[in-house]
Amino acid sequence: MSSDRRGLQPRKRPRQVRAELTRQRILDAAAHVFAEYGYAAGTTNRIAERARVSIGSLYQYYPNKDAILVELLTRHLDAGMNAAPLDQDDALPESIEGIMRFYVRAAIENHREDPQLLRVMMEQGPRAPELLDRVARHEQRRIAYARKLLRNHPEVRVADIDVAARLVVSTVEMVVHRVMAGPDRVDIGRFEDELVTMLTRYVTGDPVATPPGQR
Repeated sequence: MSSDRRGLQPRKRPRQVRAELTRQRILDAAAHVFAEYGYAAGTTNRIAERARVSIGSLYQYYPNKDAILVELLTRHLDAGMNAAPLDQDDALPESIEGIMRFYVRAAIENHREDPQLLRVMMEQGPRAPELLDRVARHEQRRIAYARKLLRNHPEVRVADIDVAARLVVSTVEMVVHRVMAGPDRVDIGRFEDELVTMLTRYVTGDPVATPPGQR
């Protein structure tokens, strides 16, 4: 897939309400089309038809479907940041388990809407430099915030805070991505509980129960 930055940028940013509504309709239509047909068969003609706009109107906003998918990926990242912002320490639960649950649940909610679209974004999304940079900056902000939380929390007993912060952030991001985008249905409540338990035991140093056959 082309990574030419000019080909992945929206052609115009709407300044009027009507134009912004049209852009959002195109993005919503693209999300449905990619989820239903996959990326290869999710053509701009299908997107325009679903959005009830002419193909010419679609191209006024986006030069190709790569640019549309980049916009969907950006919207996904922004939704994740908005669901669990990094400036609300006073609103967080007091226990480390509660904090882990807050962020795990926010990540799960951001991935529940359409697993098929999530698979398309993960597996076939354009590797645009500006998008990769945005993902990297998003991760670094999360790691820095996790480092601060772990360092200041009295329940945390893990030896290396820097490594722990990276592991917690990477685990939540990658495991939630993989499980929610997987082909098999999963009990969301059980998945949340198990992931929270795993992370809490790791950072607090609580021993994990030894299987009966290994005692």
